Amino acid sequence: MTKYTCCFFGHRNVLETEELKNKVYGIVEKLIVQEKIDTFLFGSRSNFNSLCLEAVTKIKSKYPHIKRIYVRAEYPTISDDYKAYLLESYDDTYYPEKILRAGKAVYVERNFEMIRNSRFCVVCCEHSESMSTKKSGTVIAVNYAEKLKKEIIRISLDL
Repeated sequence: MTKYTCCFFGHRNVLETEELKNKVYGIVEKLIVQEKIDTFLFGSRSNFNSLCLEAVTKIKSKYPHIKRIYVRAEYPTISDDYKAYLLESYDDTYYPEKILRAGKAVYVERNFEMIRNSRFCVVCCEHSESMSTKKSGTVIAVNYAEKLKKEIIRISLDL
């Protein structure tokens, strides 16, 4: 899955400006056209994830072969009704078995799962924070992606 896969992560609360939406849309299209990315992994609990899902969904009409996959951090097993609900927005969903006993770190571990399974990581954070020792989920994810030498596309909130 890794070679043609991209994941997204960023701050929980991001101001959704037209400039940010256009930037994400441009990045997604470039990844599809130039890098042949066909699978996009999404988490939850973040305005940035929602913005990215909106961009990928919009661009899917132009590139119908791309897949949107929701990587759950909650609910290892789900009902058929809930799965049908998720598949209204995504093409597939799964719960990584590896995070089953992660406890409070479940979202961090879910992000690690997405990073491990991606070639590209699109990250939205404050410019100064990307090198920070601050322990936000976004910084932890960026540090992990750097450690694994993933291709990171940073979108600064200092636009």
